[in-house]
Amino acid sequence: MCKGLATLPATCLKGAKDIKHKISFLLQKPEPQAADPKQAKEKADAATKRAPTAAEVEKWKESFCHVMKTEVGRSVFTTFLKSEFSEENMDFWVACEDYKKASTSKMAIKAKQIYQQYLEADSPKEVNLDAVTREDTRQNLQNACPSCFDQAQKMIYNLMEKDSYRRFLKSKLILDLSQRNEPNSREKKEKDNSDWQVLTGGA
Repeated sequence: MCKGLATLPATCLKGAKDIKHKISFLLQKPEPQAADPKQAKEKADAATKRAPTAAEVEKWKESFCHVMKTEVGRSVFTTFLKSEFSEENMDFWVACEDYKKASTSKMAIKAKQIYQQYLEADSPKEVNLDAVTREDTRQNLQNACPSCFDQAQKMIYNLMEKDSYRRFLKSKLILDLSQRNEPNSREKKEKDNSDWQVLTGGA
């Protein structure tokens, strides 16, 4: 230790070390991200576990866009799609929405992953698209941009709206949700909430 430091009182040296540690901790602390995937997933999970209100169910009956614009609406509709073994349509639509929010540097990689998972022939979650749309989308990947899946995404949206949504409105799921929201006792509501969590896989 140099003579200058040796002449300092021990309390001063200790204080200096404490400040150094605090500065090091602050420098190492990661900055919060603008869009945290974990928080987004937790938000979606919370929507899944929450039973929809009477007003929400009535809105869903008015139009498909009301179903799609909320987390809980998409969650309930996905539950219905799973019963028809067609949940890949919603998965693809959501993947496209997430893709549009990706940074430019990551778009090429994400676009390729989406294509391989949903559009490529015999892919794990292949969606039902015509050959022209599939080929146009494949060519779009050569210059990945926020709109390269727009044509395919719109087609799948229309497919869900004209096909699955019509059956959704007549399904036992909607009927049960409508009956659940009729005036009843607190005990029945609590039981319905519990049944809803079991149905959607909630804890």
